Amino acid sequence: MATAQVVLPLTPEMESPWNTQRVFEAVPFAQRWGMSGVDEILPEDTPVKTRIHPGYEPVGVRAGTWMFVPSLSVGGLYTSNAFSSPTNKQSDTVLQVKPSLRAYTLGEGNSLAVQADMQSDTYRRNPGLDQVDASIRARGRYELWHDAAILTNFRAALLHDAVGSLTSPAGAVEPTPYSYIGGDATFWQQFNRLAVSAGARVESYSYGSTRAQDGSIINQDSRSGQIYSGHGRVEYTIAPSFGVFGSVEGNRRELRGTPTTPLGSDGYRALGGVNIEFSKLIWGEIGVGYADQQFDSPTISRIAGPAYRAMLVWKPTRSIDVKLKAESIVTQAVDTDATGIRADAVQIGVDYEFRRNVVLSLAAIYEKDRFVGQFRTDKVYSTLAEIKYLFNRHWSISARHQYTNRDSNIPNFVYDKHEIGINVAAQF
Repeated sequence: MATAQVVLPLTPEMESPWNTQRVFEAVPFAQRWGMSGVDEILPEDTPVKTRIHPGYEPVGVRAGTWMFVPSLSVGGLYTSNAFSSPTNKQSDTVLQVKPSLRAYTLGEGNSLAVQADMQSDTYRRNPGLDQVDASIRARGRYELWHDAAILTNFRAALLHDAVGSLTSPAGAVEPTPYSYIGGDATFWQQFNRLAVSAGARVESYSYGSTRAQDGSIINQDSRSGQIYSGHGRVEYTIAPSFGVFGSVEGNRRELRGTPTTPLGSDGYRALGGVNIEFSKLIWGEIGVGYADQQFDSPTISRIAGPAYRAMLVWKPTRSIDVKLKAESIVTQAVDTDATGIRADAVQIGVDYEFRRNVVLSLAAIYEKDRFVGQFRTDKVYSTLAEIKYLFNRHWSISARHQYTNRDSNIPNFVYDKHEIGINVAAQF
């Protein structure tokens, strides 16, 4: 019987909110569906978007206990509003080149997976928007004894805040560069029906400068600093398909800020809820609770109130995945002043496998950004449509359209844009 190459976690992550800085990222809890064995899962029982049927799996290069899978994607992108401007919309075309290398260990027991990515965007009319992002990620699982393991995550990256995004400074006409290094270690232990986990995460941001329309430099190093987080979770399985959990995470943000406006803060989020795994039809979790973020600066208002997070996947048939994600996060923005932001986002997506080698993906996103202490509220609406065709195990082609509309009660931050792209990818 043929088996599938499974991409964990079994609940695939959806796109993060389009314009939020994920400094209060959901912690990598060890859900039951992410810890169970997956070696004998049939391809049609894996997530549509990541499933790999026999005959379309990459060949890879084996070196001892390691497997290496290189790939390269080259494509073009058309954007109707390159600068995310409310009035002076300028269209442009972009050449995108994305090399990638995935490596993972073979065999049972301890595991380690590493992925290195780079993306180069070259604009035809506006070279000031050119950028190169690079990232390396690693995820490991180290078994200590029966039903106990340490789960690790690490990422180092050189990235950019896009012009017009929530965290891009007002008036910027170039992407804002920053470097990121972050790591998390979580201890997980199961005692029959009871499972517990506890861990810690450290993240470091280092921001550079960008440029305004008049040519002046906008220095963003006030946003640099570290974020320290701790998290814990207790879960009890009532039935094979139903469990309850309680979780808490706390953070200390040591962001540089300015001499008059520090950006440090302390906060926590506590959630309780249920996770479900009704056969292969519905799985995921729903949690509600409370979040509180207290900023060091008296000019940034405290953000406290109900919190929630929901991640669900429904499979009405083996060829369709319906995904829902809803979450509230707390962040901050910096331009001429600083303010706290509560971002609430709801995302729904559908992945449909027409054939074994043709997958259509549709998604809709709604996000509300509330600037605490200021008379500003933004609403973001976005849609995404993508179709991917696999010729064989080496070649594929995809086309996508994305529409983004930011509606704000401050006219300077209102914009909309269409992006249409096509990519050809090769993997070995």
